[in-house]
Amino acid sequence: MARLAEALGLAPGALRGYGRRATGYAAGMCSCRDRAATPTRLPTCTRPSNVGRQGAEDIPAEAKELKDELAGMLPFAPIASLLIELDARTKFLDCFTHAGGKKLAGSPELKRNILAVLISQATNLGLAKMSEASGISYDTLAWTMEWYVREETLREANTCVVDHHYGLALAKVFGGGTMSSSDGQRFPVRGKSVTGRTMTIHGGQVLSTYTHVSDQWSTYGTKIIVPTAREGHFALDEFLGNATDLPIVEHATDTHGATLINFALFDLVGKALTPRMRDLTRVTLVRDDTPTEIGKLYPHAGPLLGARWNEALVAECWPDLLRMAGSLKFGQATASLIVGKWSAASRQNTLATALKEWGMLRRTVHTAKYLSDPAYRRKITRQLNKGESLHALRRDLHYAQQGMVTKPHLSQQTEQAWCLTVLTNCVVTWTTEYYSKAVLDLRAQGRDVPDEVLAHISPGHSDNINFFGAIHVDVEAELAKLSDGWRPLRPAQLRELGL
Repeated sequence: MARLAEALGLAPGALRGYGRRATGYAAGMCSCRDRAATPTRLPTCTRPSNVGRQGAEDIPAEAKELKDELAGMLPFAPIASLLIELDARTKFLDCFTHAGGKKLAGSPELKRNILAVLISQATNLGLAKMSEASGISYDTLAWTMEWYVREETLREANTCVVDHHYGLALAKVFGGGTMSSSDGQRFPVRGKSVTGRTMTIHGGQVLSTYTHVSDQWSTYGTKIIVPTAREGHFALDEFLGNATDLPIVEHATDTHGATLINFALFDLVGKALTPRMRDLTRVTLVRDDTPTEIGKLYPHAGPLLGARWNEALVAECWPDLLRMAGSLKFGQATASLIVGKWSAASRQNTLATALKEWGMLRRTVHTAKYLSDPAYRRKITRQLNKGESLHALRRDLHYAQQGMVTKPHLSQQTEQAWCLTVLTNCVVTWTTEYYSKAVLDLRAQGRDVPDEVLAHISPGHSDNINFFGAIHVDVEAELAKLSDGWRPLRPAQLRELGL
């Protein structure tokens, strides 16, 4: 095993305990979705199920101390005041146009109404409770939501906020905007729902929001899905529908996204799928020659390549595969529909088999790099942790009615999910801006604040933001409180007193 570890570029003891167990069959060791692409049973070796068992990385102690210090310097702000302040810099409220296409959200009163609707949906208060908390009549809020707050305008507003965040200098320290990840988050459901399903593990009826998060902590995609559906089918939807300035070329998922169809389609549209790999003993790797020839070229790693890649089949179907990729890139077909159909196709379907063959080749390339490169594994895990860490911020925002979704229809749930996404990005962007001001303040005092340490800090911070109590949405009054458009950082004296 030491020689095999050396051949794969692993640490000397990385494969200790895995040993060569009894020889299995490639078709028998792969999952059901892979067997259509495995025409014959070929012997293969057992691979380690978890390589290194490492986390994303060790966060330096100075990064934790710096995060606490920066968080202590952030000013306190109610959620409505935060949104008003951020709109003054981003103009994201201008994206909310009238359904008739004529009226813009230009007046302070209309902006006030839109902000109240956004907060009511994101926090799960509802229009009736928001009317009581803000003093705005229910009829006014209902009219504003009907004519201004739609999925279309919510997507535009979210794109505006994400693009603004992408242009911040500190956001470039968090990441280059070239990588993203997707993950599902469960929310409890009350009453009848088209997308809700009862799941014992979650204690009742739930639905799932599937979000796409960039390496800069911004969320550029949200989709409501049935919680019992396979999340990997939806990995491409918002990825291909990305309308922001983020130049994303690489996408990470957990094990749910590591399907042959996803590997193939991501590569065919010119992107890279880099999922976290588990249960490697069930992954079939492919070779392009006989076992004898591969064994001569790679005496140690050769036995891992258990199946023969059907190059002739892929070459025959290549024009059709490219046409399919073109349909996805130009939006002529929904990615989740294509992935679901081809994943369920029988092995007699030639095009589906060719697609899975191409996916097996791309998965083999990814698995080889995943096994041999610890930095590559850390990068993937770090990105997945970023996406999962934003779940806590969303739950903090979505606090009312015990976080239960009460809307029954998919369109209503989608609009509410996008309201939550917009507010999440607003909090992340606002925090990033004030982190930047705090860093500049520390550096002006002669402190050394290296970017390498700042890269470990998360802007998904909400301790200094008030989501509760009476909600006063007064645009002109809030803007008048700002000094040159900004709030002052919290003074050191107050921080020392814990205020």
